[in-house]
Amino acid sequence: MKDGGTGKTILRALAGEVLPTPPIWMMRQAGRYLPEYRATRAQAGDFLSLCYNPELAAEVTLQPIRRYGFDAAILFADILLVPQALGADLWFVTGEGPRLSTITDQAGVEALKSVDDIHETLNPIYETVKILRRELPTETTLIGFAGAPWTVATYMIAGQGTPDQGPAHAMREGAPEAFDALMTRVTAATVEYLAAQIEAGAEVVKIFDSWAGSLKGEAFQKYAVTPCAEITVALKARYPHIPVIGFPREAGEGYVGFHKATGVDCVALDNSVSPEWAAAHVQVDGCVQGNLASSHMVTGGQALVDETRAIVQAFSKGPHIFNLGHGITPDADPDNVALMIETVRSTKS
Repeated sequence: MKDGGTGKTILRALAGEVLPTPPIWMMRQAGRYLPEYRATRAQAGDFLSLCYNPELAAEVTLQPIRRYGFDAAILFADILLVPQALGADLWFVTGEGPRLSTITDQAGVEALKSVDDIHETLNPIYETVKILRRELPTETTLIGFAGAPWTVATYMIAGQGTPDQGPAHAMREGAPEAFDALMTRVTAATVEYLAAQIEAGAEVVKIFDSWAGSLKGEAFQKYAVTPCAEITVALKARYPHIPVIGFPREAGEGYVGFHKATGVDCVALDNSVSPEWAAAHVQVDGCVQGNLASSHMVTGGQALVDETRAIVQAFSKGPHIFNLGHGITPDADPDNVALMIETVRSTKS
């Protein structure tokens, strides 16, 4: 492990440095739990209009930094902008979430746009990144992101989120050539999307595989590990100094060895694994991120304080970025976020 040095704390942790206080940010930290976010979203009109308005998207990205002083800001966007850029219809139903036109066969895959054409749709996202690099405090790291191919594909096949990703599993088993072609197209688009974010000023990128946990055995290796490795290798070839965070949510034992299998600099952990287990089996290979249950942001109190301290202490012997095990929920209390940050920064490891 490295020690000493100066610079942004997130980048130091990602480089393997063990810090006396872990840097902290929070998944979905720009979101509906903040009144200022709700006001800006109302100004934008709807969710997609907010994503594609660089000034307003930058504003909501900056809001939690102003309020809390997180060590990183994560670009405000959505993982389903990539399928939209590839030609899928995308809309959001209030109270229910995203809807997409579906792809169920080879013809559907072949009808998608070329990867070279995605930037026409995604250029506003890159403009948001450029604004953020100008506006963020000098000590705050800017994180770009994309959905992992498996997770993005599950939405493209089902047309919406599903409890068990059943439609995607049915396609990968029943029409494997078409499914693999879709994964190949999404993987290539994800590389180009993240590369463009880096060119615009992202200092770290994160690959969100929210539905990795439904992949088991060889399927996990083929559709969670391999695409993440392909994206990471491609990005590292172009930008060797840009760290990559991988998040195969609910991977369980699949977290073990994920650093080495994919080349990511950090593995983000959900809260279904204990920090003690993860310190022994995952952090031994590099930086980890996580993993407080997001429910604590709703309930608060001494349980929040105790669990936060336990996580900081469990990961204190290796590189660690403090975060939630999943995104903060709209019913969270902003005061509990402040309590979490205060607890992290006051806990002695």
